[in-house]
Amino acid sequence: MNGLTTRFERGLDAPICLTWELTYACNLACVHCLSSSGRRDPRELTTAQCEAVLDELQRMQVFYVNIGGGEPTVRRDFWHLLDYATERGVGVKFSTNGSRIDPDAAARLVSTEYVDVQISLDGATAEVNDRVRGPGSHETALTAMRNLSDAGFRDFKLSVVVTRENVDQLDRFKELADEHGAQLRLTRLRPSGRGAYVWDELHPTADQQRELYEWLILHGETVLTGDSFFHLSAFGEPLPGLNLCGAGRVVCLIDPVGDVYACPFAIHDEFLAGNVLRDGGFERVWAGSELFRELREPQSAGACGSCGLYDACRGGCMAAKFFTGLPLEGPDPECVLGNAEEALRQRPGPGPRPSPDHSRPRILNGSPAASLRV
Repeated sequence: MNGLTTRFERGLDAPICLTWELTYACNLACVHCLSSSGRRDPRELTTAQCEAVLDELQRMQVFYVNIGGGEPTVRRDFWHLLDYATERGVGVKFSTNGSRIDPDAAARLVSTEYVDVQISLDGATAEVNDRVRGPGSHETALTAMRNLSDAGFRDFKLSVVVTRENVDQLDRFKELADEHGAQLRLTRLRPSGRGAYVWDELHPTADQQRELYEWLILHGETVLTGDSFFHLSAFGEPLPGLNLCGAGRVVCLIDPVGDVYACPFAIHDEFLAGNVLRDGGFERVWAGSELFRELREPQSAGACGSCGLYDACRGGCMAAKFFTGLPLEGPDPECVLGNAEEALRQRPGPGPRPSPDHSRPRILNGSPAASLRV
């Protein structure tokens, strides 16, 4: 393990990647939504409280904040908060379904420094995308991409959650990004939020995992992955990006009511570190949370300790294990050696359900749908 990795594992003075879900309100109802978004939480941080958090991030010298939701642009103060952050040198990268990125918004974004945009699209075709993200969402995302491209916004991100239904469209996703002067960003489907209900049927198969790994090796640094696929490094060559779990060490999440979680993919009381309002601000939570201190201690390899590939995959994703009902000290549910397959088969039932859930009821044939399954 190199010195930089060791330093990351022990935690930094400020997170490298801070995700902030500004709101749970959303005009879509994606079946795999990590935060089970839909309805706004009435306890949502006020504009002044959000400004206070941004003041703290400036003092902590946080390089940028990754803003999401829900759909962050539905907050009435979204543009004000974006300006408030960038004027203080805190860069903003925000994820959006594109529904409010019209030509005027695109022009405004081009003229604002320290801003990046991620347009979410989970199918290169409407047939694949709209089954997951909702009718019309494919065209909405493409229109937003065209608006950004026409306004001269270069290197915005096309963000794709990889599923078994779109893994064979990777080349087309790359072409779409290139056509619009964007950069492709691939993320892993986690069994978090509403994703817990569809993970079994949507996560890539073992053969597709290998296909994805080889495609990522081929495209190298031209495709962003963050820490999504470090479990695939057990196939051989490490992938670009952070090849370890950064939860509570270099990443964390602030939710719309100010709760701070160790990981953007683990919105559950088990991983709740504190609250920016109750616990004296974000910096105090980051520096003093008992949960974060535990995560920054050397971690046992557990059941993976005897595996010769442990140093490559680090046991995989904590959130993926937790929400599939597997022990945290065991292998990743998508272990490339198949070491989790028997444990998955023997699960007595579904894993823990995320909290909270702000989903809006889906209406089918005039009645609320009993399931969010695709």
